[in-house]
Amino acid sequence: MKKIRNFKRVYVWELPVRIFHWLNVLALFVLVVTGFLIANPPALLSSQEATNLHSFGIIRFLHFAAAYIFFFVMIMRVYWAFAGNRFASWKAFWPFTRKNWNNFWHVMKIDVMLMNEKEEDITKISIGHNAVATLSYVVMFILALVQIFTGFALYADMSSWWMPKLFAWVTPFLGGDFMVRSVHHTAMWLFIFFAMVHVYLVFYHDWLEGRGEVSSMFGGYKFVCDERIKTAEGELEVSEEKGGMVPKPEKVKN
Repeated sequence: MKKIRNFKRVYVWELPVRIFHWLNVLALFVLVVTGFLIANPPALLSSQEATNLHSFGIIRFLHFAAAYIFFFVMIMRVYWAFAGNRFASWKAFWPFTRKNWNNFWHVMKIDVMLMNEKEEDITKISIGHNAVATLSYVVMFILALVQIFTGFALYADMSSWWMPKLFAWVTPFLGGDFMVRSVHHTAMWLFIFFAMVHVYLVFYHDWLEGRGEVSSMFGGYKFVCDERIKTAEGELEVSEEKGGMVPKPEKVKN
């Protein structure tokens, strides 16, 4: 007979984190679609004069607009890594701790190699991001920087604004436009691969653990069992305002 567990609502993802997440989803979707069209423009058959057709100009505008959204959201997310709760903090993404490495191998066994535990240890389930997720987000952050640097480098020659021109040095550094475009295009495929794995794992965890993994990125709450909360003693506290448990503010060391 399966053990019946009690779950409590825990406020994990703050509103800014959720806004950043969905803005990134929108921006990346537009960037990928328009990026494919820019890399391989379709033949548009029309009786209009070429000077009256602005379809490709619209595609380029959408790509550039989404790029700016992606860039400024990234800056705000870095700020929130210092201003947000413990689940949004930069410390949560630091992989070089014994706790994170132990959790890393646990997640690899369960999620990747699909190995069952002899006895289910609920205390190893992360409340926020697990160790594999945090490591992958660090890699994606570096990849996002590559996209920003190469993207604005390609845009620098045709832009009259000073900001894209700050990245003009990237083109000669990488050896010309061809290499910059190749790096930019390859990084896009890595983003697509990450998105596919990310969506799969989110639904997988939502089905396997039943903790509201999907809905948490809409409402901010996850459901965490009492056993797991006991192991996080000192990290969570009850909040009547939020109608559940919230992370305790981290103490600032003098």
